[in-house]
Amino acid sequence: MALGTQEIVNKLWNLCNVLRDDGITYHQYLNELTYILFLKMAEETGEEKNIPDGYRWSDIKDLEGIELSNAYRQLLLDLGKKGHGKVKEIYTNAQTSIKEPANLRKIIKHIDELDWYSAREEGLGEMYEGLLEKNASEKKSGAGQYFTPRPLINVMVRLLDPKVGERLNDPACGTYGFMIAAYHYIEKNNDIYELSEQDANFLVHEQFSGCELVDDTHRLALMNAFLHGLSGNIVNGDSLSSMGEQFKNYDLVLANPPFGTKKGGERPTRTDLVYPTSNKQLNFLQAIYRSLHQRGGARAAVVLPDNVLFEDGDGQRIRQDLMEKCDLHTILRLPTGIFYAQGVKTNVLFFERGKTDKGNTEEVWFYDLRTNMPSFGKRNPFTEKHFVDFEKAYNAEDRTKVKDERWSCISREEIAKKNDSLDLGLIADESISKAEDLGEPIDIAKDALKELEAIQKELNAIIGELG
Repeated sequence: MALGTQEIVNKLWNLCNVLRDDGITYHQYLNELTYILFLKMAEETGEEKNIPDGYRWSDIKDLEGIELSNAYRQLLLDLGKKGHGKVKEIYTNAQTSIKEPANLRKIIKHIDELDWYSAREEGLGEMYEGLLEKNASEKKSGAGQYFTPRPLINVMVRLLDPKVGERLNDPACGTYGFMIAAYHYIEKNNDIYELSEQDANFLVHEQFSGCELVDDTHRLALMNAFLHGLSGNIVNGDSLSSMGEQFKNYDLVLANPPFGTKKGGERPTRTDLVYPTSNKQLNFLQAIYRSLHQRGGARAAVVLPDNVLFEDGDGQRIRQDLMEKCDLHTILRLPTGIFYAQGVKTNVLFFERGKTDKGNTEEVWFYDLRTNMPSFGKRNPFTEKHFVDFEKAYNAEDRTKVKDERWSCISREEIAKKNDSLDLGLIADESISKAEDLGEPIDIAKDALKELEAIQKELNAIIGELG
């Protein structure tokens, strides 16, 4: 991120301190900021045509006190009904949490005084992504659940290599990070200005799509797309409901679907899943590989937890179905704690839909980026450099010639012998082997622990008698 953009991001984020006295959370603040920023951005980009007169930036920026507060509340209410296109979507059910008019005035004044010339030059979309990243990294916001780390997104996009004219989708799109990264990748690898009018229109209006269940997050996704000049279809709804059956015929899917089970153990209401289950990630996996077309070359990269790799019953049947219908060619075992609660173990599954529904997976290549890895955090950030060796192995012309202990191949026959478990490909853990090397000292420590436990029992008995 350019220095000017970073400075604006920091200033905007620090405005959150103004709202602390109003009891507003970080996540509420980002939504509030989105409502106000959208008006300013529309003015800066000359895109006010979809905002009715009387509801534009120039109409509220000089108001104060209760007049400002009333006008702002009315604006939120009316734009959700009277706005056009994306404006109406962004302001649907919009409500303000700001109680103190002086705080609202302060935010509008600060936004108006920022260096918008620099922001436009460096990219308004980049600035907004910076705010989303700030929100995700702030633990109190709880936003990390839908924000996949940028280094991981970039690597997944790069390896799937999206092309102009392909249809992309993310069925659990959060703030639209995967689709924005794919757009950046296409922009970087093509001369956008040399595209035909048809390709250019497709790129902006149809190439990228997504679905997001949470209203506020959907709003952030719409804003993110708007600031990048994209107007693809971002649906507000549940991909695992019957509505999700419309998502099909894609060339490429990138996703980090939510983990866990549906409330009350409910199963999805989609009718096109062969093995509906209460496990959300297993349902998303089915929905994703079914959404890829069968003309050849349709591919996906999906972040999934370890239980998808080994769960019995429906889990096993879904893995079998996946390996029949698709070539599951690569599984990346990710380090723990990079974006979920510490200890949650995740993977990226890379697969390509076959032209037929039988026997597409002959072997699976595994890369272990988990074992004997450092602990990641603010002091030791997880960056793209950690993927360099994996990318070399993934892209190798002859994968069998790659010399890397983390890289291994297991045949479909071997996987079948293990009850179709894919919880494979991990190398020896040095910490375990070091403990084994200690031998006798560990036995001594165990004996000492037993003695301490015996002493503790005696003390407890004495205390009981005294009591």
